[in-house]
Amino acid sequence: MYKIAICDDEDALIGELRESLERYAAETGKEFSYFTWHDGEELLRAYQTDYDLIFMDIKMEKLDGLKTAEQIRRMDSTVGLIFLTSLKQYVWKGYEYGAVNYLLKPVKYSVLKIELDRYFARYRGKDEPCLHFAGDGGKYKIPYKDIRYAETDRRNVLLHFQDRAQVVYKNMKEISALLCASSQFARCHQSFVVNLNFIKGIEGLEAILTTGERIPISQPRRKDFMVRMADYWGDML
Repeated sequence: MYKIAICDDEDALIGELRESLERYAAETGKEFSYFTWHDGEELLRAYQTDYDLIFMDIKMEKLDGLKTAEQIRRMDSTVGLIFLTSLKQYVWKGYEYGAVNYLLKPVKYSVLKIELDRYFARYRGKDEPCLHFAGDGGKYKIPYKDIRYAETDRRNVLLHFQDRAQVVYKNMKEISALLCASSQFARCHQSFVVNLNFIKGIEGLEAILTTGERIPISQPRRKDFMVRMADYWGDML
């Protein structure tokens, strides 16, 4: 079952789009469930990180589609996003937020079918390993591959990914268990878990990341950490 979100301030367009999606589902054997909103603020308040695809109107009164997409991408970098617009000048701006593509209104079924075929041909969706958590900015879905490291922050954890850091209201024991279930992560210190893909070298008791950041390695954990790193990189060769 694929979860489809539609955000548009025109009820008529929402109805037409759902009819076209149902036609596509009948032709392909796919199953869709639908969630609809009339502005970006509604969508963000109710946002769920397990959506597979979002159809987003660019021009809406309260919070337009571009600003909504910008906030969604801060929480969820993997969800598919197709913009709906009658104004071509907004199209290129939409690609800054990782849009799959755009559809001009009124949406023709033949064009929609082409875009959906293209989307599902490269769909990874739920197969992409992700960390799901709630934070101050809402609910987040962060691909494991984008997480550089996690560090203890008082009783919580500070997660470093992409170009930002976000507090996760879990302790390091919980986060370490989740991340280290994947071979690409290793606990190098009581207060740090690091993504081995980002390590470019070891200097003494520090791991040097490709970003230039330095992560401490505690003496008691050094041997196990080095073994795990050697095993991981050996499997990658």
